[in-house]
Amino acid sequence: MTKVLVFSGTSEGKTISRWLKDNGIDVCVSVATEYGGRDSDSDLNTHTGSYGGSEGIAKAIGEEGYDLVIDATHPYATSISAHVREGCEIAGVEHMRVSREGSDLSGFGNIIHADDTEDAVRIIAESAGKVLVTTGMKELEKFTKVPNYRGRIVARVLSVKDSVLKAMDLGFDGESLVCARGPFSEEFNHALIRQTGATMLVTKDTGSEGGLDDKLRAARKAGIKVILIRRPDNDGISVEEALKVLANRFGIAHEVREVRRMPSLAIIGIGMGNGTLTQDAAERIASADVLFGAERMLVSVDVGGKHTVTEYRSDIVLDYLDEHPEYIRPAVLVSGDVGFYSGAKKLLESIDRERYRVEVYCGISSMVYLASRIGLPWQDLHLMSAHGKEANIIGTVRVKRGVFTLLTGSNGASRLCDELVRFGLDDVNVIIGQDLGSDRERIHRGRPSELRNVQFSELCAAIVLNDSPDPTNPIGMDDDEFVRGPAPMTKSEVRSISVVKLKLRSDSIIYDIGAGTGSVSVEMARVANEGHVYAFEKEIQATDLIECNKRKFATPNITVISGLAPASFAGLPVPTHAFIGGSSGNLKEIVSRLLEMNPDIRIVINAVTLETIGEVTEVIREFGFSESEILSISISKARELGRYHLMTAQNPIYVVTVQR
Repeated sequence: MTKVLVFSGTSEGKTISRWLKDNGIDVCVSVATEYGGRDSDSDLNTHTGSYGGSEGIAKAIGEEGYDLVIDATHPYATSISAHVREGCEIAGVEHMRVSREGSDLSGFGNIIHADDTEDAVRIIAESAGKVLVTTGMKELEKFTKVPNYRGRIVARVLSVKDSVLKAMDLGFDGESLVCARGPFSEEFNHALIRQTGATMLVTKDTGSEGGLDDKLRAARKAGIKVILIRRPDNDGISVEEALKVLANRFGIAHEVREVRRMPSLAIIGIGMGNGTLTQDAAERIASADVLFGAERMLVSVDVGGKHTVTEYRSDIVLDYLDEHPEYIRPAVLVSGDVGFYSGAKKLLESIDRERYRVEVYCGISSMVYLASRIGLPWQDLHLMSAHGKEANIIGTVRVKRGVFTLLTGSNGASRLCDELVRFGLDDVNVIIGQDLGSDRERIHRGRPSELRNVQFSELCAAIVLNDSPDPTNPIGMDDDEFVRGPAPMTKSEVRSISVVKLKLRSDSIIYDIGAGTGSVSVEMARVANEGHVYAFEKEIQATDLIECNKRKFATPNITVISGLAPASFAGLPVPTHAFIGGSSGNLKEIVSRLLEMNPDIRIVINAVTLETIGEVTEVIREFGFSESEILSISISKARELGRYHLMTAQNPIYVVTVQR
């Protein structure tokens, strides 16, 4: 069986080693330090430390029986590369050198090229100002030749004991020493430049994979010069070319194309934190080569020293992966469960399945977690979310025995309790879970009025239990139930027919024009419980009545707008439906504007006078509706007169339905 030794410590080495392992090749990864070994996947056979020069490498090759040695070390590790090449020549085995491609520097005009480290030191000595040196520990001593280096040079070294102690022995400490682990983002580099007051930055041409682009962008943003140490001459082939050669050698050409074109992208629900991460998810995180997620998610898991990107937006994540094809096992962390109001939905919709193999790992949702903490079966709960989105929680609580909802912002929980009180639902029971799964976890229970003044955190979820939900059909409400006043009101039977003719959906956006007392608005808002009604009314007394009925019938998904239509439409969401109960002589202008906003809008118009029905027929002709219906409704209701019942007629009403 073929055995391969890969000298790594770079992303290129990781890519090749992972590919060999995944394709059944016996591979050993060699890294110079224990620190470098942290980046190797746990399932890879890893050798840490020096072999003792070229002769030691040749001895190891012979003892272990390696058939192929791949040098994928850092472009500036010329000494190691020389030893690897000589060791292969002594042992008589095949040698492959993998070189990293340089960065495209065409967009950067702030670069001073240096032939080597000594040349960079000369440039610094001939200039003024502080200099941020990011070339590592190995050649840091050379920068002590800069006059007054303790006051001018700020050294960034790895945050490992050996590097820190050596830097301190050279006289770098306090403000002149930064200890951290890369790779570093553009934002981090820019912040460090500003904090140190550097006027120049020294770096090597490590390529995009080594973070050079982020350094160059940060320096350009800060308006400082970059001293770029040229890359040593070394022949070699790219990662892509190396994989093609290896595929041909081992007869796995199809697999290599799939690996390069189809990395495995995992979307991982991390639960609530503190032990709610599933074992499968933990294992997939451990094998990832790059992790994406919001900062609070990345700090809540063991990233194992892997490269992390503080980002979760699908377009940016996918763009990043397009720019970094070396990552073949990326993972995106999302809170809770991937299938419950999660950012995973948009990411799953955005992924090109011909480019990525998608893996999805479920997590423990806040709903499951909170229900278990209070000992409540959650199978009958109605699930909602008001996290960063509009949600009619009040209208749902009114008709459901149990509602679970995610909340948003530090005032989300108290605002929910305020609205429950305002809309007459203070008799429900509320359970608020905040910072679930963390050491700050708190669970509050009580009536809305008891919890409305509690100070909650930003991360809250709620369960609302209603022992007396309203099971009634929202269509056909009795006229006597409404708060009445001088404003006109569409009677129950006409209101029912008009709402039915609209053919509303649960999420419809509806304009009620000439809303009067708001009886039609209320009935439509109850039908479109997940939608919204905009009630337009020019009379101030009438708008007050609508607000009263909105509170009485617990329909917060009504927005009352005082003013004439269509002028009052500006800036509002596009309607899917419209009910016109009164037009103030502007029927043609209203319909024209509605059609401009949505050519497919469905409109129901109520008309009482013959003059209005004349306007309606003219509108139908002018705007060319493909569907139109005109009903004439005459309703008589019985009233008692002694021992007799007489029918009393109401005014006939025309109900007109139109749609293009």
